[in-house]
Amino acid sequence: MTPLAAQAIRTGRLDLLPLRVEHAEEMAAVLSDPALHTFTGGTPDTAETLRSRYRRITAGSGDPAVTWLNWVIRLRAESCLTGYVQATVRGPVAEIAWVVGTPWQGRGIATEAARGLVDRLARGPAATVIAHIHPDHHASAAVAGAAGLVPTDVRHDGEIRWHLPAAPAAPSPGAADAARRGSGG
Repeated sequence: MTPLAAQAIRTGRLDLLPLRVEHAEEMAAVLSDPALHTFTGGTPDTAETLRSRYRRITAGSGDPAVTWLNWVIRLRAESCLTGYVQATVRGPVAEIAWVVGTPWQGRGIATEAARGLVDRLARGPAATVIAHIHPDHHASAAVAGAAGLVPTDVRHDGEIRWHLPAAPAAPSPGAADAARRGSGG
């Protein structure tokens, strides 16, 4: 089996580029607003801290059953990075997350990036796509909904689990004929 790897994803306005250590400097500026940590905790990382983190991330999870897929979001029109999307894949389940820097929020970038990511994952390898969102993070909930995810009753560490509903199964070739004939044959 070929290991999973992040590959570039192109959407209408964005390029989702596989994460590289070299992105750390620009991403430190993108992620520098402390407000980005309102729902997740912590503080903004320095470029050096991000370089160290990106080295670990790009080296892989170390667990052969878990794959980390990470992309930076590049806004083509402005030729700049604006945030990131990520997926942790365990078997058929991909848990996703996204962050867009505050200067680019409110422009549909997170929604477009999340849709691109969900579309890519839903084509394989993920039979199930989930995200965990703080119940008060209305903007992130709107992104999840726009990407096709729906909230569930499941809570994890105080966050609501959202999931991509399974596509309805295609009827078997003879099912439509049988339905037209009715049960009486």
